[in-house]
Amino acid sequence: MNQSSIHGGCLCGTVTFEVNPPFQKMAHCHCSRCRKATGTGHATNLTVEPSQFRWLSGEDAIARYDLPTAKRFGKWFCSHCGCPVPRLTRDGKIMTIPAGSLDTAPLITPSDHIFWASRVPWGCASGGLPTHAEYPESW
Repeated sequence: MNQSSIHGGCLCGTVTFEVNPPFQKMAHCHCSRCRKATGTGHATNLTVEPSQFRWLSGEDAIARYDLPTAKRFGKWFCSHCGCPVPRLTRDGKIMTIPAGSLDTAPLITPSDHIFWASRVPWGCASGGLPTHAEYPESW
């Protein structure tokens, strides 16, 4: 089944966007960086090609933090409400979309738990999804 464009945005509504499926993947990441960036036990993100993504409003309100010690990790957020928003990897090849920023559910579900070896003891169970100590080799 095809899905038309999906909209999303930040908590205050300043930043809005649209993304055109299909998504490359959706996964739960348990690394310490994602936990710190979200304040939760894991981050759930989707990825697409940058050409599938478009800002609708508020792009000028986005603040960006690139972790200096990381090759790809960064966090983009609305400078008004602090809500995480989609981010382009530093190499410009992948748009990472926080799943919670979408207004409607995509026609994809998480396929894996990554950085499972880093998860916190109080975090969620695997739910039967494959777990990987770090990135799977196929990524």
